[in-house]
Amino acid sequence: MATPHDLAREFADKLTSLTRGVLGEGAPRFHAVNVGSRVRVSPLNENEVEANIPVSINGEPRLELLARYYCCWDGSSTFLATDKADIHVFYRGIADPLVRFEYVRSSKEPPGAHIQVHAHRDEMAYLLRLADAGRPKRGMKHDKLPRLSEMHLPVGGHRMRPALEDVLMFLKRELAIDTAPGWQAVINERLQEWRIVQLKSAVRDHPEAAAEILRVLGYEVTEPKIGTQRVDPDSVKLFWP
Repeated sequence: MATPHDLAREFADKLTSLTRGVLGEGAPRFHAVNVGSRVRVSPLNENEVEANIPVSINGEPRLELLARYYCCWDGSSTFLATDKADIHVFYRGIADPLVRFEYVRSSKEPPGAHIQVHAHRDEMAYLLRLADAGRPKRGMKHDKLPRLSEMHLPVGGHRMRPALEDVLMFLKRELAIDTAPGWQAVINERLQEWRIVQLKSAVRDHPEAAAEILRVLGYEVTEPKIGTQRVDPDSVKLFWP
C-alpha cells in the first residue's frame, strides 16, 4: 500500500514536470521530505536546501516563486491531501513578497484559501482603521497600523482554490514572463488534471448533488445499499469559505 511519502513523491515529480515544462529545465526539482506527521513538497537546490524558483522576463531574472506544500492523508486515510500550501511571488532580491496565494486545510476564519496582496492604498488603510471589530481592531490594540497585505481575500473556498498552474498562467498573462516552448500545453494538461481531482473531492463532499445532475444528463445512478447520511455543511470542505 502506498504511503503518504510515496504519493507526495509522485506529486513532487508532477510539480517538477510542470515548472520545467513552463519555465524551462533550469527550474529546481521538487522533493518530498518527511516533516513530523506531514510530508513537505518543495524545490531543493544541489545542497538540498529549500530554494525559490527563478522566473525571467525578457531573458533577465526578475522574479522568484516560492512553492511549498505540506501533505498528509485525508480524513479517510485514502487520498493524499494538502494540509497547507504557500505560493509566493517575489521581486528578485526583495524579501517581502508581491503577492501570496495560500491555503490552510483546517481554516475557516480567515478563509482557508486566500490571496494576500503586499501593496498600499491610503483608502484601504483608512477603512481598516474604521473597523469596529475583527482582525483590524485586534491589530490596533497593539499599536499596529493595518496593512493591505494582512487582508485575506477569498478565492473560491477549499475545493475551488487556484493551483500553481493558475499562478504561472497569471504571471505569463500579466507580466509576460519567459516560458519554454510548449508551455501552454503543459499548463492546460495539468489544469485539467487539477480541476478533475478537485471535482472528485467535491463529489465526495456532496454525492447527492452529483447524482442529481448525472440523472439530468441521462446517466443511471443507483442509490447505495447503505443509505448516506445527510450532508452537514459544517463538516465538509465544499461549503467552507
